[in-house]
Amino acid sequence: MLSSVFMTSFLFGASFAAQSSPTVICVAGQCLEGYTNTTIGATISASGAATSLLLLPGQYTSTSDPALLHDTLTSSSASLSLSPGFEGNVSLPMNLALQPGVAVYPQSKYSGQASFAQLPSTPSNSTTQISPGSLAISSDVWAAISSGSSDDRVIFWDSVPDVSQLPSGASGLSQLLDIQSFACSPPCAGAGVCTASGTCVCPQGFNGTSCETCAPGFFGPTCQLCPADCASCDDGMTGTGRCLEPVIKNLPSSCNCQNGNCGSDGQCTCIPGWTTADNGTACAKCSDGFFLNSEGNCEVCHLGCTKCTDGSGACITCQSGLTQNANDRTSCFASQSTTSTGTVCPDGSFSSGATCQPCSPLCQTCSGSTSNDCIICGTGKYMFNGTCVGTDGNGVCDGTSLVADNNKHESCPAKCTTCKYSTFNVASTIDQVQCTGCLPGFVLSKGQCVESCPTGTFLDPKDNVTCSACDSSCGSCAGSSTFCLTCANNQLASSGKCVASCPTGTFGSSGQCITCHPDCTTCTGSAFNQCSSCPPDRPVLTNGRCLPTCSKSEFFDKTSSTCQSCDGSCSSCSGAGPSNCLACSSSSQVLRGGTCVSSNCNNSSGVVSGLGICLSDLVVIPTTTGTAAPLPTITGIDTPTSGTNTTVIRHSLEWWQILLMALGCAFIFVLVLMCWRRRARKRRAAATANFAAAKRLNNPSNWRLRLARFGERLFGHKQSGRWMLPDDPARGDIRLEKLRAAEEARLDVDGGFRVEKLRVAEDDRHTRDAAKLRASEVRSDKELDKLLDAYEYSRAGSSRAPSPLPSLHSYDGDRQSHKGSSGSGRKVNVNVNQRVAQESLYSQVTGVPRRAPEPRQPVRGIPDVPSSRFSGSTTYSSWLRPDQTPAPAHANPGSAPTPAQEYARSVSQLAMLVDQAPLPQQQQQQQRGAYWLQPAHTGSTGGSRNPFLR
Repeated sequence: MLSSVFMTSFLFGASFAAQSSPTVICVAGQCLEGYTNTTIGATISASGAATSLLLLPGQYTSTSDPALLHDTLTSSSASLSLSPGFEGNVSLPMNLALQPGVAVYPQSKYSGQASFAQLPSTPSNSTTQISPGSLAISSDVWAAISSGSSDDRVIFWDSVPDVSQLPSGASGLSQLLDIQSFACSPPCAGAGVCTASGTCVCPQGFNGTSCETCAPGFFGPTCQLCPADCASCDDGMTGTGRCLEPVIKNLPSSCNCQNGNCGSDGQCTCIPGWTTADNGTACAKCSDGFFLNSEGNCEVCHLGCTKCTDGSGACITCQSGLTQNANDRTSCFASQSTTSTGTVCPDGSFSSGATCQPCSPLCQTCSGSTSNDCIICGTGKYMFNGTCVGTDGNGVCDGTSLVADNNKHESCPAKCTTCKYSTFNVASTIDQVQCTGCLPGFVLSKGQCVESCPTGTFLDPKDNVTCSACDSSCGSCAGSSTFCLTCANNQLASSGKCVASCPTGTFGSSGQCITCHPDCTTCTGSAFNQCSSCPPDRPVLTNGRCLPTCSKSEFFDKTSSTCQSCDGSCSSCSGAGPSNCLACSSSSQVLRGGTCVSSNCNNSSGVVSGLGICLSDLVVIPTTTGTAAPLPTITGIDTPTSGTNTTVIRHSLEWWQILLMALGCAFIFVLVLMCWRRRARKRRAAATANFAAAKRLNNPSNWRLRLARFGERLFGHKQSGRWMLPDDPARGDIRLEKLRAAEEARLDVDGGFRVEKLRVAEDDRHTRDAAKLRASEVRSDKELDKLLDAYEYSRAGSSRAPSPLPSLHSYDGDRQSHKGSSGSGRKVNVNVNQRVAQESLYSQVTGVPRRAPEPRQPVRGIPDVPSSRFSGSTTYSSWLRPDQTPAPAHANPGSAPTPAQEYARSVSQLAMLVDQAPLPQQQQQQQRGAYWLQPAHTGSTGGSRNPFLR
């Protein structure tokens, strides 16, 4: 192997030395200067450039190194000279690649004048003689090439830089057998050609996504066209091409006709007995004198009847001088002719005055002397259009296509154009008539016109009208009596013959031997995926299909007739082991004698992608100690692109681009905002649902609540100022608990900063209220009540701090102080903040500290006082009013106060006693207050959606 490598390198170097001038050969990222015979790729040149460059296949951009390559690529005067099979242009980025196909180079290392074999667009069985030194194969195809004098096929998937380095089993390449793309999935059938775009192109006559079947009207393995005079034939891949239905000319339907022949002028000629129907269709109803019988044919009315009914044939109108037979409604009879003297004229005569005159010889009975006066024709004569005519030996009336009936003249059977008697005599009946011609579209079988030949007969190709019997050995036949489609005696029909078993390449089905698909050698069915063995050109049997090759990383093992994996070092191979590689899987290895070895590239170069050879191996750089002339110095061959001055062209944005960007930003902002709002709504809805579930407010079974809600939505809320002590303590506790929970939720949302700010504001408000109270001690109880009811509760209250609202005890004292000031002039100096922070009556009743500020009812009728957050009023103002006159005994005689009301009254009375005590004793008393609440809606009158409102 080493000697062959040395000899190849020596010869290659000698050929380089024969060149007169050096060449610069480049890939994206590196250029080398030296002597080379490589012609693969393209040569690029530009005016003002130091030299032209040989570009190897690859991707080139405006930033490709080195500077020499960059300057040439970006030059406005750059021109490209392509090697055979390559495509590309100087516009960047430039993809210099081989077109789908195979480029054959006569020398190794892609040297010499190449010949290019393109991927075929139609299937071809032809081969091309080649003598390659190296092969360049495009990235999306594979090529089948015969090896040596044997019939072995070697499948190549990758380029081969030196054919002499292939394994021994792949040496001596001589014929290019096939080129196909592997982009199609599933692979094309044998007749199809896979294009680089991944679709199967079918030749004429083939059909299917993989070109696996014949198109309608084509038959056989090569999908030939059916005979020209056949409307249908035995088509398909397994068809014989036998004509099953000939082309019918001048069909009645072609000229809007049913029972007639279409002429060359497009006019329809009706067969006797038919005429144009009322809808305009020619030959579609029976003429006068005929009726439509049960067989669909127009039959002649009885003698003497000019018009009769369809079906029964009963006479509607008789000829002049005839009378309908009362015993046979289908016939008419003539009365006996009588002279003026009363003499009855016998048959063969008619009355003429006082005598009987003889009839015409053609008449049996008559009404006059001419043949046109016959009532009944004589022997051997038959009535036709009022005249008695004769017949020929076949019973056909003279001058017509009608046949004679011994009772009457008769038309031919249905769909017959002509007919006759096989033997005509006086005993012949109309049932013995046989058709001799049929309307177009019908065939003649046993004297009848039928739509198709019955089983056991075939359409005689001599006239394409007559059905003839098949041979006795055939169950059915076509084309001739001996070409069997099915056989008798349990035999199988194969190619028109009856055999005991099907030959190779066929399979038995329904009494026939059907040919296998052309891709198969033997099969179990007619489809292309029902193969059981494969031909040599498609040896790989996979899932019932015969394929031409295994996958890229596999090879076909003839011993086991299966695909086996290549060695890991091989990208593709021709056999097992590391010594049968056709290309290497590693980019740092090259092929040497079928084995992948380290590349050891020189001049800091690497293996060229897709070519399988070092860049340094494609050029010979003379040494300083050699006899060759030194290489000329070329500027930029080693300089990177980043060291050069490049001009960056900035393009200003168009107005529509700016508009699109602005609209896009606005759309994104709106989308984010909608998502945020949707998330917030979901969180609020979840919190509401949790609260309702915790407080048992979502009871759907409470029909009273649902009815109240409906009324609120329908009529709105009525804001009521009525408040009284609750009759049910438990119900009042539940309402207070709801208010506390709602206030706590509100306070949790407000935040600490707002709480602190509200505390300061409330302190200021308390100071102002205290000053007002000191200045208005002499005011009436009503004014003081309005002022205190307008007081807005603190929003900064906490469940852990004392309530800032006034207590009952404090205002009891204040009430008495007002009363005392108006009477005795005594003042009670009580700090307002102390009064506001008193304990509530709820705490005294339940023993539980208040966890939230208590709501207040806004004062009605004072527009300048802001409304409270919650609706309803407390009993607070009632404690500041003057003592009311006790209610009469009969006010509520049967209503007892509740325990809470009794307790509130007792506390009030105790407060009054304390107020009468000295001030130090009053301060020692326990502080207390009470708020009796009844929640009510304070929102709009249009209805409330508050789930906590009861």
